Amino acid sequence: MKISLLGYMASGKSTLGRALAESLGLPFKDLDQLIEARTESSVSELILNKGELYFRNLEREILLETLAEDNFVLALGGGTPCYFDNMAVLNSNSVTVYLERSIPDLYNVLAIDRRERPLIAHLAKEDLKDFIAKHLFERREFYEQAIFKIPQEQKGLNERLETLKNYLQ
Repeated sequence: MKISLLGYMASGKSTLGRALAESLGLPFKDLDQLIEARTESSVSELILNKGELYFRNLEREILLETLAEDNFVLALGGGTPCYFDNMAVLNSNSVTVYLERSIPDLYNVLAIDRRERPLIAHLAKEDLKDFIAKHLFERREFYEQAIFKIPQEQKGLNERLETLKNYLQ
């Protein structure tokens, strides 16, 4: 089984993905980590030094290589579904799951660790909620194309994991 988790940053793709992979006995893959391993650069360094177009092309190349493999849980970057025909390719080659979180919930998480996230590190805390709202609005049409949509609000990891496993059965 190939499972691709998508959603906005801080939606829990990596955390839930690792737990799901372990629970199902599948390898866990994180697309950003695969890119960083290939280039020996962080995603933010790649975008800063080579530009977003270079990054998105490389992301696409590694995504296609990964989807050609068998049996895994893959955590996508927040923007991955929004470029090229990535959502169509993902839906054709894996079970896609949108981990949906509300703007206030995302804000509560991202306000704490925004310095660790290149896309929002430069934002003042008071501008963060508007940025998330605008960005999520732009990306939602892609996220909503996922085969499954699972709300992530106010649930612990074990509860979210069980919900996800029930969808996949």
